[in-house]
Amino acid sequence: MKSISLIQFLIEEKRAGHINSELSLLIEVVARACKRISVAVAKGALGGVLGNAGTDNIQGEAQKKLDVISNEILLEANAWGGHLAACASEEMDDPQPIPDAYPKGHHLLLFDPLDGSSNIDVNVSVGTIFSVLRCPDDIDEVLAEHFLQKGTEQVAAGYVVYGPSTLLVLTFGHGVHEFTLDREHGSFVLSRRGMTIPAQTSEFAVNMANQRHWEAPMQRYIGELQAGSTGPRGRDFNMRWVASMVADVHRIVTRGGVFIYPLDARIREQGGKLRLMYEANPMAFIVEQAGGAATTGRERIMGLQPTGLHQRVPVFLGSKDEIDVVTRYHLESDDSRA
Repeated sequence: MKSISLIQFLIEEKRAGHINSELSLLIEVVARACKRISVAVAKGALGGVLGNAGTDNIQGEAQKKLDVISNEILLEANAWGGHLAACASEEMDDPQPIPDAYPKGHHLLLFDPLDGSSNIDVNVSVGTIFSVLRCPDDIDEVLAEHFLQKGTEQVAAGYVVYGPSTLLVLTFGHGVHEFTLDREHGSFVLSRRGMTIPAQTSEFAVNMANQRHWEAPMQRYIGELQAGSTGPRGRDFNMRWVASMVADVHRIVTRGGVFIYPLDARIREQGGKLRLMYEANPMAFIVEQAGGAATTGRERIMGLQPTGLHQRVPVFLGSKDEIDVVTRYHLESDDSRA
């Protein structure tokens, strides 16, 4: 089979009318930045990039050195190409405008520069997640409010896995495609076209250490999975948990499963654990395009109207049949209390 580079794929997407030149350039720049992040991750201790940076991000979480490095790489790469109006990062309080010295484009970029960074020091797969929105027309200054668009407004989303191989998974709303970094040639090459998530699965990913804090419908659902073939579901389920969203979701996009980070008593006031704009929306876009489903346990993630740049939500995503079941349990529980 003839190999197709990312650049060739983007040209094909332009010819098909799926994207314009500016969005194509944006994806090329993000991919190039992620190649630099991949090199930094691969060096590990030899590059002096392990350990804490001694700073906290906007969420009050301790930043790893690679969090800061990855954030700087993405900001620098996207500053001067003329394809962006502004960008926003999970690691920064406010959006980053494009410097006045450079031309400005018509897109907004949001990213989690290094998802799963708590795993860096133990050499477990980590990744980058990104989402692209259109910038509203006729505005002089891009503010946080201009990023607060529903997930359905995304024009592109993707993630990169820094693992045994470096993989880019991408959607423009016309299917999901995987590219593998060819390290010898320094380019991403199409390795899977039209990825699909099976509707049924027997795998789930969740942090069971939090079980005692979960709501009743979540307790019911996991209890049924744990009961296996002798329980109400009539079959055995396996748990897989990497604690790196990119790695867990990529497994699901590749072979099916469900990823769940539910609401629990400790995080109820903040709304959930994962960030809507940087994690939930782009992953929901990818999962839905692959034939899966993504909800908060009660409603479609991409239908939510964001209220803040760093808003958090519960996340249930993956194989459609299982997401339908656990979402129904939450809605039934709400109805019973009404």
